[in-house]
Amino acid sequence: MAATDSWCVVARAGVRYSNAVEPLRVGLAFLLLGGACSGGAGAGPRPQAPDSPAPRSQFAEEDRYAPPYGKPELSRALEGERGAAAAAERAIAELEAAEPRDDAAEERLRTALADLGVRRRFLASLEACAAGGRWCPPRLDDPPWSFDPDAGRPAPLEAPLRFDLASWQKVVAELHGRACACRTIGCVDSVGAAIDQLEGRPMPAVQDDDAATVSITRARECLFRLRGKAVRASAPREAPALAPEAAPAPK
Repeated sequence: MAATDSWCVVARAGVRYSNAVEPLRVGLAFLLLGGACSGGAGAGPRPQAPDSPAPRSQFAEEDRYAPPYGKPELSRALEGERGAAAAAERAIAELEAAEPRDDAAEERLRTALADLGVRRRFLASLEACAAGGRWCPPRLDDPPWSFDPDAGRPAPLEAPLRFDLASWQKVVAELHGRACACRTIGCVDSVGAAIDQLEGRPMPAVQDDDAATVSITRARECLFRLRGKAVRASAPREAPALAPEAAPAPK
């Protein structure tokens, strides 16, 4: 037994014997002994290097999303997206090489560059998902989407556009999936506009539903990430029943 451990045993024994006589002094002795004797030498939190990874509780809530697909589907999506990004890069090189460029050509080049940025960030989310289960999008397909918020037509959703609790949960779950699946800047802009347009439609009690709130939050986080903006990490709220508790890498 180490000298420090022996001292702790003796000291505690002394405290125990005096317990009936001096209760106040006993309490103070235990407080003083607790830090030195609990767990032996080296007890207490270990210092963390400045560049150590953030504790798990500081990761953004969407990191915990468990995808409904496995590694084979994810591998095929990665291969397809890498090919699509390479094709977009070649198309941009051709646009840049074309001379002279009028205003229309300049606009096509700007759009192509913005679209490539979104696709690369979507590809990065797939790679993070494959590597460690982070940033996994809810769906891997590229669903057709064309929405002009100024045209006076409703957002083209597959879920019925109703605003009772069960229907609203389906609507925002679809918006989450579509937001995270965007590969173009037009998709990012218009899905964001659809969320803005629909978010205030349900009754307040329905708007406050935890599952719906999580879906909208995750959808906006995807849109921010696909724009190339940082998503601030926050302590995760307790996930509702519809949100899985852990996000293992797809198998």
